Amino acid sequence: MPDITVRPLRDDDAERVLAIYQSGLDAGNASFETTAPTWPVFDAAKLPEHRFVAVNPDDTVLGWIAVAPTSARAVYAGVVEHSVYVDPAAQGRGVARLLLDTLIASTEAAGIWTIQSGVFPDNAASLTLHERAGFRVIGVRERVGRHHGRWRDVVLLERRSPVVS
Repeated sequence: MPDITVRPLRDDDAERVLAIYQSGLDAGNASFETTAPTWPVFDAAKLPEHRFVAVNPDDTVLGWIAVAPTSARAVYAGVVEHSVYVDPAAQGRGVARLLLDTLIASTEAAGIWTIQSGVFPDNAASLTLHERAGFRVIGVRERVGRHHGRWRDVVLLERRSPVVS
């Protein structure tokens, strides 16, 4: 993908990142959330050293990936939960995989041993992406929450680093 590069997410990416986030939420298969947060809420929830955007040559953001800690307890310091969203117009171009590969390298370099995520079972593209990137299914949380008036299951995925011990 020579025309797409990945760089750290910056504050001036906020509007585009949140718009892409909202597009994913509007599609109905990305999250229980229905409205993207404000930038201060997003910024406070994500670890700054593991937030990236994929951009085209004119620096237009095509997608983003970020992690949040799973717990404040020290024993879980090496476990994060990630989110990855791609502009609908850029889907199918390998953007999500490029972002996920960058995140894996970043988290491993920082000593993070597990990346986890929850994905709706209907989101076949996300499940395939994660499987190809070395994630495994831990289980399914059945009817864990209501989304647009119906109960939804969530597939729990994790990638345990083979290099961080």
